Amino acid sequence: MSPASGRRPWLPPRWFIRLAWHAHRAIYRVSGGRFGLWPPKDSEHWGTLRLTTIGRRTGHERSVLLGYFEDGPNLVTLAMNGWGEGEPAWWLNLRAHPEATAVLKSGTRAVRGRAATGDERARLWDRWREIDRDLDAFAARRSTETAVVVLEPRD
Repeated sequence: MSPASGRRPWLPPRWFIRLAWHAHRAIYRVSGGRFGLWPPKDSEHWGTLRLTTIGRRTGHERSVLLGYFEDGPNLVTLAMNGWGEGEPAWWLNLRAHPEATAVLKSGTRAVRGRAATGDERARLWDRWREIDRDLDAFAARRSTETAVVVLEPRD
């Protein structure tokens, strides 16, 4: 339920979410990376990054576009799978091989991914809640807890 209205927030059908993901990736690819990524604009808007992980089964590079915000030198995202059930493949890959590459509008960063826990998770979840007021209602659609993923810079 949305705290403000007392109703469940609307989500488009799964096929539409998947279509939007494919379109976003296509725009990024066709434009050579000129479009599709943007930095967080202020405290109320997330940015997008391109995360490249190593496939846990194949060993091949896999890339995905994700929403994020910055927390000091770290990048923070959610392993939400479009608010559907199950963990997204990129998160399973990152757990198996934590070292990854994040491409931002401002450049490329070598990162190491991990799940936030305890007080850090609560603080970062609250920060996401400032960006998305319906975050708790969306997360309640899933039977498992949504991981808050911290991408830390690595040498």
